[in-house]
Amino acid sequence: MSECTGWIVRANAGRDRDGLFCVVGMDQEGKRLLLADGKRRKCARPKAKQPGHVTVLAGSPQGYDHPAIQKLKQGEALSDKELRRALAAFRDQLEV
Repeated sequence: MSECTGWIVRANAGRDRDGLFCVVGMDQEGKRLLLADGKRRKCARPKAKQPGHVTVLAGSPQGYDHPAIQKLKQGEALSDKELRRALAAFRDQLEV
């Protein structure tokens, strides 16, 4: 789970169930994923969630490729607006 930054996940549990999020990092202990969607959960205050409480939708290197996700994987700062646009583009791709 160390290379999980940039994964697109769907929450399976909690009040944010069925929400679409991007993994922006791991907590300090390395046990929980830090999730943000740019709207309810900003990049500055991500939601910590157990890996078993999410379903990975796009996480492989040849999976979803968006400039904002690539920026996040390179360790650069990502704005909430960029994250929202990346998740919206992914959501549109799922519906097609």
